[in-house]
Amino acid sequence: MLFHVRMDVSLPADMPPDVADEIKAREKAYSQDLQRSGKWPHIWRLVGEYANYSIFDVESNAELHTILTGLPLFPFLKISVTPLCRHPSSVRSDDS
Repeated sequence: MLFHVRMDVSLPADMPPDVADEIKAREKAYSQDLQRSGKWPHIWRLVGEYANYSIFDVESNAELHTILTGLPLFPFLKISVTPLCRHPSSVRSDDS
């Protein structure tokens, strides 16, 4: 199942920089492991925002929920999820 996910990050202004850096390092490792596994095949930064658009390729809604709630930045994220399906006019064979 494919999902389009927008994540907006909002760290508290009073968060100590060393705490923020540690959370971001764990987030990077977690997300890169998921990218290598194929569960998170695409991630794009949104220019001028502390946000991203991502594509997840997972087995179920529950798996996506588990992945998203496992993000170290999860407590500081506003997340929007849109399920995707193959468009009948697509010429690609790898977008299902």
